[in-house]
Amino acid sequence: MSKLPEEHKFIDLSDYGRPVAKIIANYLKNTIFTPIHVTIGFIIAGFLAIYCMLENLYWYAAFFLILKSILDAADGELARVKQKPSYTGRYLDSVADILLNAFIFITIGYLTNADYWSCFFAFFGLQLQGTLYNYYYTILRNKFNGDTTSRVFENSTPKALAGEKQKHVTLFFGLYKFLYGVFDKIIYYLDSSAENSKRWPNLFMTAVSVFGLGFQLLLIASMLVLGLKTFIIPFFLINTILVFIFIAIRKLFFNR
Repeated sequence: MSKLPEEHKFIDLSDYGRPVAKIIANYLKNTIFTPIHVTIGFIIAGFLAIYCMLENLYWYAAFFLILKSILDAADGELARVKQKPSYTGRYLDSVADILLNAFIFITIGYLTNADYWSCFFAFFGLQLQGTLYNYYYTILRNKFNGDTTSRVFENSTPKALAGEKQKHVTLFFGLYKFLYGVFDKIIYYLDSSAENSKRWPNLFMTAVSVFGLGFQLLLIASMLVLGLKTFIIPFFLINTILVFIFIAIRKLFFNR
């Protein structure tokens, strides 16, 4: 199942790995491999990228960061082709993402001798950017009959779907709320009226998709291989300003 109906699809700059992800999912469709296995694969790719960064092997680090993004898309694709949506997989994916992001920024801070607070706020900014994109994208998907595994408001533990255990859903949902709750609350506070908007221009969503994790990791990979690692943390600090600009644009032009 596609995430959005055809008329509401937009160019997602963070989703460049989707074509390869679909190939992987179709290849694994009739195998014993599950979306959880693919999620574990992207976790391994993420840690290999971190190891390569520590060894100054930046081309390899870039490869594993991009592979991580592809596998991050492939787990959801596999769930769709197998027709086995899973809240366990959805929350495990998100928990793995934020922990890997934290380790990546700690590693970059270590390599560039960045101070603790700059590293922390760059990571915080990256997460806030990603949360805004996911917030808008989830509203769009829910509003126009797309994929509804993700919810606009993650306030209560969902009921386990067929094939998964409630205790696993409860565990990973609790971790998700603990790790993402502050970002969700900030974005909702800044743009609580977004859910009521009837206009979501494709061009606007394409612009916001630069906040998607896939595009963010592509930027980090590119800056590593170009010898710009010292600029990664300052870049994400400054880029957070776009959060407020995108929200202002949506409120001014697309609020009805």
